[in-house]
Amino acid sequence: MNEVKPNSGAKDWLEAELEDTLDEDYELEISEPALSLEIAKIYKKSHPPSMERMTYFRELLRLQSELIKLQSWVAYHKKKLVVIFEGRDSAGKGGVIKRITQRLNPRIARVVALPAPTEREKSQWYFQRYVPHLPAGGEIVLFDRSWYNRSGVERVMGFANGDQVEEFFRDVPEFERMLVRSGITLVKYWFSITDEEQQMRFLMRIHDPMKQWKLSPMDLQSRVRWEQYTKAKEETFARTNIKEAPWFIVEGNDKKRARLNCIDHLLQQLPYEEVPHEEITLPDRVFNPQYERQVLPRDLYVPEKY
Repeated sequence: MNEVKPNSGAKDWLEAELEDTLDEDYELEISEPALSLEIAKIYKKSHPPSMERMTYFRELLRLQSELIKLQSWVAYHKKKLVVIFEGRDSAGKGGVIKRITQRLNPRIARVVALPAPTEREKSQWYFQRYVPHLPAGGEIVLFDRSWYNRSGVERVMGFANGDQVEEFFRDVPEFERMLVRSGITLVKYWFSITDEEQQMRFLMRIHDPMKQWKLSPMDLQSRVRWEQYTKAKEETFARTNIKEAPWFIVEGNDKKRARLNCIDHLLQQLPYEEVPHEEITLPDRVFNPQYERQVLPRDLYVPEKY
C-alpha cells in the first residue's frame, strides 16, 4: 500500500490553492439563510469543536493532490476502480464524493447516482441497470448509492419482497467476485451517524431553504423507520462482507474528519505511484499580419453587472 506523506514539492501549490478553497467554504457558509437560532444553538451544543479550519484545509488539499496522482496512475495503467458509498440519509456521502472529485478529471472520475428504476428496469435482472456504468480501463466510478438499495431502502420501504431480497443476498457476493475477477478494484464504504446526529441534520435542512431539496419523502420515512434500517444494515454487513470486497465503516458525526479519514483510507487501498508524464511546454502563438479581429455585436455579450 502507498503511504501518503506530505510532499515538499507540492507546498507552494497547496499554499496557492488554500486561499481559493477557503473562499469557497466561506461562500457556502454565508449563502445559507439564517437558520433557526434555537436549532443552531442545539447543534453547537451537541458538537464539540471540530478540526481547526486551516488544519482541515491543508490536509484536504494534500489528500486531493494524492488523488490526482491516483487518477494519473489509474489512467496510465488502465486500472478500473469502483467505490461504493452507502449509509443513512444525511450521513455525509455526498460531501466526501464532492471532495474526492473536486479536482479530478471528469473524463476519468465520474459519479453515478441513479434515480428510481423505471417499469422496464424493474423487469430486468436486478444488477442490469448498474452494469453499463461500470468503468472501462483507466476509469474511476463513484456510486452514490448502489445495488445495495435492494437490501436497504427497497427492503425497508416494501419496494422489494422477501424473495427478491433473499435472491439479492445470494447473488451479490458472486456478482462482486465477478467484478473483482474482471480486474475491477471494488471498495465499499458505509457512512455511519447516530440517531441524534441524523435528527439534527434533518432539522437543519428543514429550516434551510437552500437545503430543503435534499429532503425527499423517503428521507423523512428513514427517521420513522430508523430501527428497520438498522436491522437491514446489520444483515447486509453479515451477508455481503466478503474477502474480495469488504465493507469499511466511516464514522460520520464529524463531517470534516469523516471526509479526511475516508479519502486517506481510499488512497491506502491501491498501490499507486508516480507515473511518467510528458513535459508540457506552451507553444508560441502564431501571428498572421493579415488577420484582423472582427468587432462582435454588443448584444452577444453577457451584461457586466458586477
